[in-house]
Amino acid sequence: MKSFIRRSAVVAAPLALAALLTGCSSSPSPAKAENSDPAPASEHAETPAKESAEPSPSTPPAPALNVGESGTFSDMESDEYGENTAENTKFEVTVKSAKYVTPADVDTSEGPVNGQYVLLTLTVKNIGPKPGDFTSYGMIKWEDAKTAEQEATTLNITDGQDLDATYKPGQSVTGSLVLDVVRKGGTLSYWDELGAPAFTIKLPK
Repeated sequence: MKSFIRRSAVVAAPLALAALLTGCSSSPSPAKAENSDPAPASEHAETPAKESAEPSPSTPPAPALNVGESGTFSDMESDEYGENTAENTKFEVTVKSAKYVTPADVDTSEGPVNGQYVLLTLTVKNIGPKPGDFTSYGMIKWEDAKTAEQEATTLNITDGQDLDATYKPGQSVTGSLVLDVVRKGGTLSYWDELGAPAFTIKLPK
C-alpha cells in the first residue's frame, strides 16, 4: 500500500507540472498584450486643414499733393467685422490754398493749441459710381521732421460750404478748414476710416 501511494505521487507530480505549463502557455504574455493595444488616437488623427485667408485688397498709394495740385483717392469700406475691404467709390481732391492765419482772421478768441492756425481750402468731388462720405473732423493729422503726428482738426467754422458731407456721383464742394498745426511747413495727412492715409498735403513754410 505504501509503495502504491509513492508511485501515484510520482505520476501526479508530472501531470500537475504539465497542467501548470499548459495553463501558462495558453494565456497571453504581458508583452504581447501591450503590443496588441491599438495605437494612440493622436497617431491616426488627421491634422485639420488650415483655412486659407484671402488677403484684403490693398489701398492704392496715397497721393502727395502740393498747393494747386489735384489727386484721387478711393473711398474704402469693409463689412461689420472689418474684413473684405473693397472700394466703394472714388474722390478727387484739389488743394486750392493754404494760408497761415491768426485767431482774429477766423473769428475766434481762442489761440491754437498746437501753435499755428492754417486755413486750408479744398475742392472735393465724387468721381466714382456710388455715393460716398468725406469727413474731415478727427481725420486730419500734421507732422514734420521734428514732431510726430498730431491731431490738426478744430471746431472752428468758416463761412462757405461744408466739406463734410455725403457726395453723390458727380457732386463737388469747395470749402475751407481751420487746422491747428505746430509750426509752418510740415505735412497734413487725411486718414480714412480703415486707418490709412488717403492723401497728404505738403504745407508751405
